This record gives sequence, C-alpha cells and structure tokens, in this order.
Amino acid sequence: MGHRRAPHPRRARGAHQGPQHPRQGRRDPLAGAEREAPAPAGGDAPGRDRRDRARDARAALMPRRRKDAAARPRTVLVPPDEHCWIESDAYDRSAFATLLAEAPTLARVAEDGGTLVPHFRALLEDVFCLLFKLEPRLRPAEAVAPAAALGRTLLEAFHGHPLLEHLRERTQLDETQAGLGTLLIAEQVLAMLREEILLPRGDLLDLWDLERREDELRRRGEELADVDRLAEEGEAAARRVREGAAHAARVAEARLRQKAQQVAERLREMPARARAALPVAAAGLARQLEEAGQESESWGTGLGAGGRTSPGRKIELGRRLATNPKLRKLAAAVGRMREQALALRRSPFERASEEVFEVRLGSDLERLLPPELLALHHPLLRRDFARRLVEGRLLSYSLRGADQRGRGPMIVCLDGSGSMAGDKEIWSKAVALTLLEVARRQRRLFRFICFSSADTPLFTLDLNPRERHEVQEDRALDVAEYFPGGGTDFETPLSAALDCLRAARYRRGDVVLITDGECQVGPEWLAAFKAEKARLGFALYSVLIDVGPSSVEVLRELSDRVTAVSTLTDDAARELFLRL
Repeated sequence: MGHRRAPHPRRARGAHQGPQHPRQGRRDPLAGAEREAPAPAGGDAPGRDRRDRARDARAALMPRRRKDAAARPRTVLVPPDEHCWIESDAYDRSAFATLLAEAPTLARVAEDGGTLVPHFRALLEDVFCLLFKLEPRLRPAEAVAPAAALGRTLLEAFHGHPLLEHLRERTQLDETQAGLGTLLIAEQVLAMLREEILLPRGDLLDLWDLERREDELRRRGEELADVDRLAEEGEAAARRVREGAAHAARVAEARLRQKAQQVAERLREMPARARAALPVAAAGLARQLEEAGQESESWGTGLGAGGRTSPGRKIELGRRLATNPKLRKLAAAVGRMREQALALRRSPFERASEEVFEVRLGSDLERLLPPELLALHHPLLRRDFARRLVEGRLLSYSLRGADQRGRGPMIVCLDGSGSMAGDKEIWSKAVALTLLEVARRQRRLFRFICFSSADTPLFTLDLNPRERHEVQEDRALDVAEYFPGGGTDFETPLSAALDCLRAARYRRGDVVLITDGECQVGPEWLAAFKAEKARLGFALYSVLIDVGPSSVEVLRELSDRVTAVSTLTDDAARELFLRL
C-alpha cells in the first residue's frame, strides 16, 4: 500500500546488520510482519531458544516452592493474660509486691479472697494503684481477661466518686497510706463476698467457670500453633490434625464468648446497693487513715522502736490501730504517760559515766561524726543532711554507760482477770508500756507477764530481747490486744518472775505487780518467795487499782511498796515512775 521509500545510499548496512544474520536478534523495522525469526548459531536444531539446560534440569527436579497468596486468617481469638484494669508501671507493681511480702495481713486477705473470686490479687493491685498513682487510667475491656470482669464493675463504681478524691488526698504517692487503704477496703469487700452482698454464690461459680474456659481456650490455642508448624510441611495427616485442632479451638472460643456475655449481663444486673459497696466502704476510710497514721507515728516513737520501719510493718500497725478502738485509746494514754515519765526522770545520774561504744545511725546532733557536719558547707549536701536528719540516718556516736546501780531486768506482772476489763485494762497496759520505755533507756531487759486464774497459762513476752534493747512493735501490740479474763492468782506469775531473775545477767531487778483484786497465797510459798527475794536482791512494787484497805494485806506481805490508785489518771503512776 502506497509508495515505498528507497533506501538511502549512505545508510547501507553491513553484512552483520542484515536481518538474517545470526547475531542480529532485533526486529527489522522495515521487514514488517513477514520477518522470520533469526536462525540459531552453530548446528543446533532450528527453533531452539537460548535457555540454560542445567537450569531447566534443576527446575524440573526441584520445583520452586509455591508461596501462599495471602496469610492464613486468624482462626481463634485467645483471651489476654492481663488481669489488672488499672495501668501500672514497674515501680507500682514492685511496690505492691513488697507490701504483700512485708504485710502478712494483706497477703492473707489476698489469699482468702483468691478462694472466692478469681484474680482477687489483681483487684487488690488495682485498688492500690487507684489510691497511689497521680493519674490512674483504666485499660480497655478487650485488653483484660473476661474472668476479671468483677474488678472492672467495682472499680467503675469507685472511680471518679467524690469520696475517692477525698481519700486520694492522703494516699497519693504514699505507699504506706495507699497500702493501708487497700487493706481496709479489701477486708470489707471480702466480708461482702462472703455474705453474698455483692454477688450470689451462683454468679461467683460462673466467674470460676469463665476462668476455666479461658484456660481451655489458651491451651487449644497453643495446640493449634504447634499443629500449624507441622502443617506447613505439607503432610496430609498434619493438615487433618490441624483442622481438628482449629475446630476445637473455635468451639472453645464460642463457649467462652457465650459465658462472658452471660457474666457481663449478670454484673450489669448487680443492684445499685452492691455497686456502691466500695464508695460506702471508703466513706469513713479517710478519717481512719488520718487517725491511724498519727497514732502509729506516736506509738512507734513512744515505744522507742529503733531503725526505719518498713511500709509493710507500718501497714500492720495502722490496720490494728484503725480496727481496734481499745488500741487507739491505749496509744493515746501511752503517749501522755511517756512524756510525763520522761520529764520526771530527767536527772544527772542518767547521763553520767558514759563512753563511746559504737557508730550507728541516729539523729542526735550532739553525737554526730565530724564528716557529717562537713555536709553543712555545701548547698546540695545540706539538703541531703536535712533529709537524713529527719529520717534518723546520720552517722553518730553511740554511748554506753556503766550502770553503778547494777540494774537487772524489769518484769511487769499484769492482772488479766475479768474485773480488769475496760478502763482498768487500758490504764494498766499504758503503765506497763511506759515502763517499757524506761527500761529501754536504762538498757534493761523487759518482760511482760499477763496472768489470771491458776488454770490459765501465762502470757509471757520479752519486748526488747535484742542486744540494743530496741522495742519490737509487733510484740507490744500483742500485749495491748491480749486479755484472758478469769480469776486472779499471784503465785504462778511471781514464780515465773523468780525464774527470770535467776537466769538474768545482772541482779537487783524490779518486779511490778498491777492488780485490782485480792488473792490468798500459801504460807510455804510466801516464805520461799521472801527468801529468794532477799537472795536475788530485787524489789517488788505493787499497784492496787480501786480496792478498799482490807485487800492490801497480802500485797504488803509480798511487796516493798504498795500504791493504791482510785482515779485512773496520768498522775496516778507518778510515784512508780520516780522509783524505777
């Protein structure tokens, strides 16, 4: 079609540029559709391409692995392993774990609650973080296991409540106060669970069933993952096993989803009274924390407990003070009597004949080591000095004086009969614990013996058994809380006091007998007691509470001095504090 242009003479092609040349593989633009394929070089058969024979052989023997067109779809949704609803960091979790290890009461509550509700420990950790953190935030529902749904229901009722904000003013960034608040709330929640106020027993069983289904689904998911690795190798048997495992996992997931929906509906039907359980429990908690905090500080200071007290021990003390009105009254009485006793006993002989004994941590500015005073010349070190002064962690000299009076142990025998209940018990135990502080300052051992009738075993405690005569607060609390009731027997406790004085390192100890009743003793025992008293060289002081003159005869036979107390005031034991 049309006229064909003649080739240009200057554009003449060489032989190697011809369309039929073996090395010319390009298509001739002028040949059109009639051009044939170039002939192969050499003597090869016509029509053979230039592919590699060896590569073709390898491709035939080792076929290329076929890639999946798309990733295998997710067959089962395994529930998360998280059981806490409040977001926390490593410090929060470490602080709560430390409190559990140091506070036996908190650990016991967590264990008891774990027998009623799944993940009760996680609920306690959530309450602690809610009280401790500055800005607590809830995790989304899909990030936490369904079996912990009760915790979210309670926390949502508590979170944002006005009572919570009032409580958090005392507990934010304070491990002791937050731990004590967690313990008090946990005890009330545990009581409500036992009384079926929050949930009936059937709903609690549903929570355990939900946790069991979660564990089953996790196990099915692990089995499915193991079978998937075998199925990738292409074995038919492995594929069949995988199909069975996937079906079992899907069934477990469906059952879990159905059970979770049932539990969620039951929790939504929880009465408003039960939903408000945590706010109601926290209604008076702020006041309890404030009172317990002040009294625990005065209690520890009044008893002269040495060293720094861990948050766990403070929680134990605060919990006992917050839940025991009698103990709070006793702590206040001990504080008042201690100040009076120390003021009465300030005399020159208590500071005489002292020598440097050792270096220890303290806050006495008069006995600081010189390197500690150098910190006052640096502005940054001065702040550190002030902090360690408040904490009582400055290096200071410890003085030891040779007691020329040769004082042995101090033993307080306290009547625990039924007639001593009430104000008499509180006043007498306040006197005993005040004498404990006197004994500690004199570096004397202190033994407490509580007695009642002859058939009741003695309650005996050494309150400062260590070498430095530091008071053990937990034992002092046991003294404050123990009260046997019953009758009155003098022979058994005084015989136990004699055994203690015989084994003592120093002679000339002191025995204090506090009672409100009359008790007859045998003449043989009385004679033996007087002889042993003269041999050991100790003094017996008796305090008779609210009793007529006719009841003093037996005590006068036993004692060096008898003090009758008719009014239970701080000044009633004034003479006793001066003589000991």
